[in-house]
Amino acid sequence: MSSKLKIFELLDVLDNLKHLKRTGWVKCGVPEPETVACHMYRMAVLAMALEGGIDNLDAMRTVKMALVHDIGEAIAGDITPHCGVSDQDKFDLEKKAIDTIASYVPNVGDEWTMLWKEYEEAASLTARVVKHLDKFDMIVQADKYEQTHAIDLQQFFTSTTGVLTMEPFATWDRELREKRNQRINKE
Repeated sequence: MSSKLKIFELLDVLDNLKHLKRTGWVKCGVPEPETVACHMYRMAVLAMALEGGIDNLDAMRTVKMALVHDIGEAIAGDITPHCGVSDQDKFDLEKKAIDTIASYVPNVGDEWTMLWKEYEEAASLTARVVKHLDKFDMIVQADKYEQTHAIDLQQFFTSTTGVLTMEPFATWDRELREKRNQRINKE
């Protein structure tokens, strides 16, 4: 790996993330859907907010993982379960992308690759928290889109039923679903 930061290549990656609309929202016809960068940013802010809230959680490591967990999508694209790509092919595409991106930042590239792999394997408390942040952010966004655009995004709630098992995510999930159900029942 070269020892020089490839700033312009990294900037291209970040620009791609700033403009890459999340596939799930696009496929559901959400007007002006969030981008991958928006998603990762909100996850990182939520990770910072967890400081001291989960025993033995390193919040700064969680922020870093949140910021790199989808960075490979800048090259591989935002592949969802509905894209017709196998889990192994998705993993391989994203692994190749993260390796490429890591080569642009030799001072931290190994760390980014390790954080991504740890996330993919859900191999630690940090990774499990980031997996929960990922799913929680998705349903919060679905709820917001339902309110803003009057569209039905039940599939996102169905796909995450029973998935958020860690605290505080299980409580937040329950509260969000209760609020959503109250809103739907009023309509």
